Amino acid sequence: MMTSDGSTNPRLSMDDWVQEGFRVLAEAGLKALTLERLCRRLEVPRGSFYWHFSDMKAYRRALIDAWATVRDQDRGYFDELAADPPRQRLSRMLTVLVGPRHWMLERAMREWARSETAVAAAVRASDRWVVTTVRQAFLDDGFNSDEADLRANATFAAGIGFLHLSGSRPSPQAAGRREAFLEVLLRH
Repeated sequence: MMTSDGSTNPRLSMDDWVQEGFRVLAEAGLKALTLERLCRRLEVPRGSFYWHFSDMKAYRRALIDAWATVRDQDRGYFDELAADPPRQRLSRMLTVLVGPRHWMLERAMREWARSETAVAAAVRASDRWVVTTVRQAFLDDGFNSDEADLRANATFAAGIGFLHLSGSRPSPQAAGRREAFLEVLLRH
């Protein structure tokens, strides 16, 4: 069994469990997120799970918290981009939001949000933040408020589409498509 740090130590970290949970959610949905399935996939006994989590409710909370941490990191990174030219800022934002790091995580959370209102609310709040940040880049590029809204929402929708069209993992052609898409949206 290979752990998140690349070692073959059979003792799993909390992050190993969390990452496997995101894989299960992304591949098979919430109903498939069971202790038995996780243990089978990680090739460990049930006791390994209980070393880190008191129960599935605590485990699911850890999944939500891990996602929130990634979103907080994104916010910090996007704040750092605020001084970049709008085109460069948008390209970097899209690269982050639909890149390999987010592929599994976003698909997992969106799948989960379909069946749990608390997760859906967290996803909606995150989505609003992303659209607002993207909108600002279009405003900074000289688009009026209505055009910036339209383009920000189109960019967001396309980003979600890029995630779902990528199949089981991000494709190497996706970066070129994103750049071509940005060229279209940045035409005045």
